[in-house]
Amino acid sequence: MNNRFVITGGPGGGKTTILTALAECGYNFAQESARKIIKERLAVGLSARPEPVSFAQEILSADIDKYRKAASGCYTFFDRGVLDALYMLNEENALNQEQAEHYIQDFPYNRTVFLLPPWKAIYVTDSERDQTFEQAVEVYDGMKRWYLQWGYEVLEVPRSSVEKRVSFILEAVDNTLTTAR
Repeated sequence: MNNRFVITGGPGGGKTTILTALAECGYNFAQESARKIIKERLAVGLSARPEPVSFAQEILSADIDKYRKAASGCYTFFDRGVLDALYMLNEENALNQEQAEHYIQDFPYNRTVFLLPPWKAIYVTDSERDQTFEQAVEVYDGMKRWYLQWGYEVLEVPRSSVEKRVSFILEAVDNTLTTAR
C-alpha cells in the first residue's frame, strides 16, 4: 500500500494550513517546493520566479528529492507532488507523453489525491503567492484534469473548518487503506 498522499489544488485553497494541522496530529508532511524556491530567490534579490520551464524543472527536482526522502512505512502528506511539477511542464509544452509516463511510474502516490477547491473567503496574496483568484481557479481546474488523466481518484476536500477538513482527509485515508486490504 502506498502511504504517500498528495494534497493539491490551486494556490490559496488552504493546503499549507491543512498540512500544518496534520503535522500537529503527528503525521509526516513534505512542504511545497515552489514557495521555498520563491523565498530563496527573493532573499537574494532575484525576481520571485525564473522563467516557467526553469521554475517547473527546479520544482520537479525538489519534489523528487522529497519523494525519495519520505519514509515508506509511514503516512506522508505532500503539499503538491511530482505530478504538479509535471503539469507545469506540460502547460509550457516542455514535456511529452513518454516523459510524463516515466516520471509517474517512477514516483507513484496513493491513488487517492486530495484536491482543495478555490475558496475566495480565505484567498490572499503575499510575497510568494502573486496569482489572482481567477488564476488559482484555472490551476485548480487544470490539476483536477491532470490527476484524473493519470488515473488518480480525486477527492475534493469540502470548504469548512480546518478540523473538519483534516477529519475528512483522515477518514478518506482510512477508507482507502481499509479497502486496499
